[in-house]
Amino acid sequence: MRINGHGHLLPYPHQIPRFMKDREIFWVEEDMSCMCQGRWRRPITDDSFFLSRKLEWMEANGIDKEVLLNLSQLYCNGYSRQDAKDVTRFQNDFNASVQEECPEKFISGFVVQPLYVDDALDEIRRCVEDHHMPLLCLPSHFINKEGKWTAIADESLIPIFELADQYHLAVEIHPYNAEDIIQLEDKYWRFHLIWMCAQTADAWHFYSLLDFPDRFPNVRTCFAHGNQFGQMGYGRRVQGYKGRPDLFEGARSPEETNHCTNIFFDSIVHDVLSFEMLVRRAGVSQIVAGLDDPYPLGEIESVPGCYPGKVIDEGVDAGIISSQDRDHIWNDNVTKWIFGDK
Repeated sequence: MRINGHGHLLPYPHQIPRFMKDREIFWVEEDMSCMCQGRWRRPITDDSFFLSRKLEWMEANGIDKEVLLNLSQLYCNGYSRQDAKDVTRFQNDFNASVQEECPEKFISGFVVQPLYVDDALDEIRRCVEDHHMPLLCLPSHFINKEGKWTAIADESLIPIFELADQYHLAVEIHPYNAEDIIQLEDKYWRFHLIWMCAQTADAWHFYSLLDFPDRFPNVRTCFAHGNQFGQMGYGRRVQGYKGRPDLFEGARSPEETNHCTNIFFDSIVHDVLSFEMLVRRAGVSQIVAGLDDPYPLGEIESVPGCYPGKVIDEGVDAGIISSQDRDHIWNDNVTKWIFGDK
C-alpha cells in the first residue's frame, strides 16, 4: 500500500456555508474555476482538487490512501474569535465527512486557531472523541495576543501540546501567511517558493530549541516540505548556539534534537540533492511520502517532467536509498507518524 502523507481537498461550492462567502472568508466559484478569499483569487489548476476526481487520480497513480491536511487558507490567523470558531468547525467537519465516507482512502487532519487556546482545546477534544481524527494541523506561525507573529512552538501554547500528548496525536506543521509577515512586494511567487520554506525552518528552530520533542514525547510532529531550509541551515544554527551562548539561555542545543524519533519530514523537496540532505540529516525512518497534491507545487503529472513520487524514485536511482527504504517511506513511516505504536 502506498500512502501519501500530504494531500489537500477542496469542498464543492455547495458544501461551503453561505456565511463563508458573505464574510469574504473563503469560497469556491460555482464553475469551480477559482478558490477565493476577499480580493484574492487562485485558479483551481487540477480537477483532483475535488473528491470524485481525487479518487480517480489516486487510482490512476497507484496512491492507495491519502492523509488530508486542512486548507492553508483556513488557518484563521487574524480572525475574530467567532469567525475562527465557525471556520475551523466547518473545515474539520468537512474533513471528517470525507474520512467517514471513504475510510479506506483517507485519513483526515483537523485544524485549530492557536490564539484562542480554550476554543482550540475544545475543538481538539471534539475532533478526536467524536470524529476519531488522529492528526492535528497547525500553522507554522500565528498572531499572538499582543498582535505579533509568533512561531507555533511557544510557551503560551503548552496546553495545546499537552492535550495532543495526552491523546497521542500526530501533528502537521505547515506554513502560510508569509505575505502578511514579510513586507516585500508579491512578485515571482516569492512567498511560496522562498518564504514559506523559511517559515518552516523558523518553526523548527523554536520547536527544537524549546525541547518540544522531549517535553511532549507522545506527539509525533511532521514538518511540511521536508523542512528544506531547516536541513540546509543546521550547521549555521549549531555555530550560532556555540558562538553566542548568551542568546540561548535555557535552550537545547540543535545537535541534541537532530535525530528525534518523534520528528518527521515529508518528501516533497523537489530535487534529489535536497532529498539526499534530508536523508542524511533525519534518517530514512523519519521521512514520509508527501505529494502536496493537487497544488502545482506538488508532485503531480500535470506539471511538465513531474509525477507522484518522483523525488523518492530519483533517490533510489541515485543510490541514496534502497527499494526497501522507498517502501517504508510510502507506508511504514507514514503509519508510524500518524498512529505511533498503535
